[in-house]
Amino acid sequence: MSEPTPTDRVKSWLRAFDAALASGDAAATAALFDTSCFWRDMVTFTWNIRTLEGRDEIAAMLEARLAEVAPHGFRIEGDAQEIDGACEAKILFETRLARGQGFLRLRGDKCWTLLTAITELKGHEEKQGSTRDNGVVHGVDRSRTTWLEQRVAEARELGHSRQPYCLIIGGGQAGMALGARLRRLGVPTIIVEKNAKPGDSWRKRYKSLCLHDPVWYDHMPYLPFPEHWPVFTPKDQIGDWLECYARIMELNFWASTKCLSARYDELAREWTVVVDRAGTRVTLRPKHLVLATGMSGVPLVPNFPGAENFKGTQHHSSRHESGEAFAGKKCVVIGSNNSAHDISADLWEHGADVTMIQRSPTTVVRSEALMEFAWAHSYSQAAVARGITTDLADLMNASVPYRLTGERARPVYEQIRAHDKDLYDRLDKAGFQFDFGEDGSGIACKYARRGSGYYIDVGASELVCDGRIKLKSRVAVARITAHAVILSDGTELPADLIVYATGYGSMSGWAAQLIGQDVADKIG
Repeated sequence: MSEPTPTDRVKSWLRAFDAALASGDAAATAALFDTSCFWRDMVTFTWNIRTLEGRDEIAAMLEARLAEVAPHGFRIEGDAQEIDGACEAKILFETRLARGQGFLRLRGDKCWTLLTAITELKGHEEKQGSTRDNGVVHGVDRSRTTWLEQRVAEARELGHSRQPYCLIIGGGQAGMALGARLRRLGVPTIIVEKNAKPGDSWRKRYKSLCLHDPVWYDHMPYLPFPEHWPVFTPKDQIGDWLECYARIMELNFWASTKCLSARYDELAREWTVVVDRAGTRVTLRPKHLVLATGMSGVPLVPNFPGAENFKGTQHHSSRHESGEAFAGKKCVVIGSNNSAHDISADLWEHGADVTMIQRSPTTVVRSEALMEFAWAHSYSQAAVARGITTDLADLMNASVPYRLTGERARPVYEQIRAHDKDLYDRLDKAGFQFDFGEDGSGIACKYARRGSGYYIDVGASELVCDGRIKLKSRVAVARITAHAVILSDGTELPADLIVYATGYGSMSGWAAQLIGQDVADKIG
């Protein structure tokens, strides 16, 4: 008899899993998992996003939820593959209320990791394909309204004579993606955005900014980028795309609108949100409030002694536009993260004298190395050629519990460190402090843990290595005078411009400002 294929092994496990679930036996179901195992559930079983670790936690969840969820129909989609000693496969399934998809990894004949993610609620499916709207009712009708008339009426009524069910604060890519999903589900939704147009959150950043993630990682739902789209998108191009996206997806997008306050009424089970829409105050009463205010929280600007006396220009990196005005000027960039490097390089390109102040180690990885060693398997043209679409890659990555992220990333960064040894030797010689994270897992975990402390090198590291960007490391800022930055080692750096590339606070900082510290504390 031939050895069972990876697909055979997955099918066999799914049959046993389906039967154990159908029997209602939580212990027998948990026994199908490895002694070291993880089950990540996204809403399907727990109505939450949870990671269960070990058989005991899995059995306890099933004891509590199995009868109500009634999962069934677990099956493989496509073929399984064996990668690094584990059998991997995409799966589909149903529950009493929903349809779902997931990702399974087997070690031997036991489950190592399982992801279950809700796809749609039965009875609330998106209209698409054979169920799409006709767009017109043929025949004659004296009360007929056109699509444009319906859109104008909706814009006039929603938020005034008719309340939104959901209000999204923040009209960047995350707010728009959620707004598009809710639109497709027929949920009345308003997106409020303080900027004048969709995409302005990108347009207003520094002139040289491009996305550091490749195009295969950045697709928006429903409207993927066309095949000619660049691998790394310039900020203004992504801004234009988002503006078109809002229009094509028929989003109710309130630009030039700031949220002033929000509070929840427990009795009415609704929010009262006051917004300023282009100078007019509007009170909204949605059932659900979403803060899509960005990965970066409130800009952190350190309070250095004497900063108020500085005679030159000083601003946070989020307010930096271009180095054009600083040719021949003395510029000090405080920080050594992504923005610090990009802005320092921009200033150097425009003829400025630039000094970067590095206060703590930075993880540096060349963009090309990330593409070759980290992105190639999941987010690349080669991955697409192997059948790994962005949706499948997202599913695969979501299936990895955070506890395993470090151990899976470390070998990748060991390869990168060896491959780019010359770069790291020259950075070290220049006095630049670098690390690969607290456990050698590189950007993968550092971003999740801190949201900062790294640079994806697109050229600035060469400027640091050869001294074209001057460097002061292992120092702190002692104080600022009218015309200089004084460092902790006594060095005086004359300055016409100070850029604070000092990062951002927690995302929950926006919740504290808009709603209250008590809500921010609940969010965490």
